[in-house]
Amino acid sequence: MASGISDPGGEIRVLHVDDQPDFAATVAAFVEREIDRLDVESEVNASDGLSRLADGSFDCVVSDYDMPGRNGIEFLEALRERRPELPFILYTGKGSEEVASDAIAAGATDYFQKESGTDQYTVLANRIETLVERARARRRQQRQAAAIETAREGIGILDADGDHVSVNRAYADIYRTDPADLVGSHWSDRYPDDEAGYVHAEVRPRVAEDGYWRGRTTGLRTDGTTFTQECAVAATEHGATVRTVRDVSDRVESEKQLNRYRTLVEALHDPVYVLDEAGHFEFVNEAFVETFGYEFDEVLGDDVSVVKDETAVEQGVTNLGRILSSDGPDSLYFETEIRAKDGESIPCEDHMAALPYEGETFNGSVGILRDISDRKRKTRDLKRQNRRLDEFARVVTHDLRSPLDVARGNLDLLREECDSGRIDAIDGALSRMDELISDLLGLARVGDETDTVESVDLAALSADCWRHVETADATVRTEIDRSVRADRSRVAQLLENLMRNAVEHGGDDVTVMVGELADGFYVEDDGAGIPDDEREAVFEAGYTTDRRGTGFGLSIASRVAAVHGWDIDVADGADGGTRFEITGVEFVGE
Repeated sequence: MASGISDPGGEIRVLHVDDQPDFAATVAAFVEREIDRLDVESEVNASDGLSRLADGSFDCVVSDYDMPGRNGIEFLEALRERRPELPFILYTGKGSEEVASDAIAAGATDYFQKESGTDQYTVLANRIETLVERARARRRQQRQAAAIETAREGIGILDADGDHVSVNRAYADIYRTDPADLVGSHWSDRYPDDEAGYVHAEVRPRVAEDGYWRGRTTGLRTDGTTFTQECAVAATEHGATVRTVRDVSDRVESEKQLNRYRTLVEALHDPVYVLDEAGHFEFVNEAFVETFGYEFDEVLGDDVSVVKDETAVEQGVTNLGRILSSDGPDSLYFETEIRAKDGESIPCEDHMAALPYEGETFNGSVGILRDISDRKRKTRDLKRQNRRLDEFARVVTHDLRSPLDVARGNLDLLREECDSGRIDAIDGALSRMDELISDLLGLARVGDETDTVESVDLAALSADCWRHVETADATVRTEIDRSVRADRSRVAQLLENLMRNAVEHGGDDVTVMVGELADGFYVEDDGAGIPDDEREAVFEAGYTTDRRGTGFGLSIASRVAAVHGWDIDVADGADGGTRFEITGVEFVGE
């Protein structure tokens, strides 16, 4: 149920206590008809009225004076012990100055005498609405005052002339004075002369035009010192101004320090955190947010124990002690677990270093985290997979290739012994089997990791790969002059399969182009293109729309991209063909 006075503009619930039920019903009918939002309920004596008021949902009480048991004044006195703020109208037929005086002394909000005729109900309805709205406004002001006083931000209210009307304790503390000393002073007293000129010329016109301004200015404390303040100024409907102030001097200094390495930190792909000298978060980069789920504002100022257990925190302190010792290393790392926002514990390598901002003074530390959960799992999986791949390669090269060689040899002998059109069909089928075996073996040997990483010239490698593709009248154009860090043999697999795919599906005279992207490269043709509804399927092993193809070429290209940590996607070519975009590439020199 509702408690206290209802929201402004809503329904007004009225309790009418009168020992004459017929009269009470008449009052309710006329009052509700006069003002729709009034809802009148009736009781015949004070005791029942007090019971009804126990739930606190009424906004106003109208009571007769002369009633059996408790009279209206006694009813009022009992009510005031429970609800001192509730509007109370003594509505009585026994009119006298003595009764009116006693009612006011007991805390009645209004005194109204019963009269003949129906005009009295109009007056009564209007008085009820006025008193309730006044009480609601008073309650709102009290809540606002309480909120202002308990707010962490400094809040000051200025009149139309710019003088302080009231301020909360936080506001006065920012300027190192008492609230009473600020009341009556002008806003410009809180600024140095040059800053006051800026506020008068720039800020106040903005507030007058837009009703609001927010920004940073220089504040002046009572002791003459200055500081950086974050200030919000808002105009009210009655010409007053609300001014909210925060002292952000410490934050500004931290921002200056953080900006020295923020650009470098943001560029790292690994999660990075920065702690102050007390072990509280000052900064985390985007990779930290993406990996562990905590937003920057969620951990700012929190202790590192939010994400690390006690053992890891102690290890970090020990490492920093070693780093800061005169003969200690510049940085150290240890394995730990970071607690993500969703509760998951993620194994990481924690690389730590101290941050001497000024001279030799220790002001905090930086940590670079490397998720090793996948690495441990992949190491186990890779060993298991390599055993399976070795067995598969043995079967392919011996158990399949050997019978195929026997079949080819016998086919050659058969061709010498007889002349049949079916011999060519058999030869084609055997050649098809050989292609499938070659592509299967190529797919198996891609694996999940690169063998060696070196600088690979994409233009030179593209030209070399083109020589290994049956191109008929097709042509290639190379419009990239970059080198990438990659496994050369694997990238050759990728390029050859993409080029072969373009020739097989684009026609004998197709043009293939290898070009540069902002973070990678592409292989594009001017052939028929790939329909949108088939683009996700083309990288699946065995998928092909050409009966001559094996369906493994693009799957091999996708696997090669994946083992390098690259992405490969299908897009439209510039001339209507197909473009395969390989992104997430690390160029040499970047």
